[in-house]
Amino acid sequence: MMVVKCGTGGVDVDAVCADVAALRARGEPVVIVHGGADDIDALAERLGVPRRKLVAPDGVESRYTDEATLEVVVLALAGRAKPRIALALARYGVDAIGLTGLDARLLGATRKRAHRAIVDGRTVLVRDDHGGKLTSVNARLLSTLVGAGLVPVVSPPAIDEEHRPVNVDADRAAAAIAAALSADHLVLLTAAPGVLADADDETTRIDDLAVDPDGRGKDGGPAVHGGMALKLVAAREALAAGVPRVTIADGRRAEPIARAIAGDGTRVSLAPRAVKEGAA
Repeated sequence: MMVVKCGTGGVDVDAVCADVAALRARGEPVVIVHGGADDIDALAERLGVPRRKLVAPDGVESRYTDEATLEVVVLALAGRAKPRIALALARYGVDAIGLTGLDARLLGATRKRAHRAIVDGRTVLVRDDHGGKLTSVNARLLSTLVGAGLVPVVSPPAIDEEHRPVNVDADRAAAAIAAALSADHLVLLTAAPGVLADADDETTRIDDLAVDPDGRGKDGGPAVHGGMALKLVAAREALAAGVPRVTIADGRRAEPIARAIAGDGTRVSLAPRAVKEGAA
């Protein structure tokens, strides 16, 4: 079982789908999880919805999702990004089924009632964000679909305890799905060769990166921020939940999944926990 996360901006969707077709031809089950930041931003601009970000005290950025932005997220992912992936898979003879986290409670979440964010240098609580923390995955549904020879194509939003949609990070959703399905490999495709030591120099890819299992410190160094920082959070969560392999790889080239399987990318692992002084 392999779970592949891809966006629709910068990543070569056609190349991803060609690789998925090759995997399916060998009988290997695949689940695709996708985001679509560019699609969300483009639709938000057309509808006059401002784009805003939340920056947590640890520097990790996320999309500020008020009610209007949440509506844009649902429309952009389900109506623009997902059909593009499903149609590309169809061209390669792959039967795909598009799902959001709302379908059959595929992704359950708890809405975060307050977010700590840095605004003008001060830490404040933001209470009107419709973001959520993933709590469950309907693995039985995905296993049934995969068993029927289909490729599930999954995206946010998730459904919360009050039966309302909430935005969740697609990378972390992919990690949760990989864990729930006991996947052998989680591949996070991005518009970069992998994690870079210098964000402006693509020759500085870090081939092997051990992340702190407790999430302390800044993994990958100061150059890692924004979406890449969230990918490392997702990688940590997948590894901690038992997924044996996580690779962050370049999705802009031919055969992106095959190359990631071969080890071409940043291979992420968990660093050993430090032994406390005086422990037996």
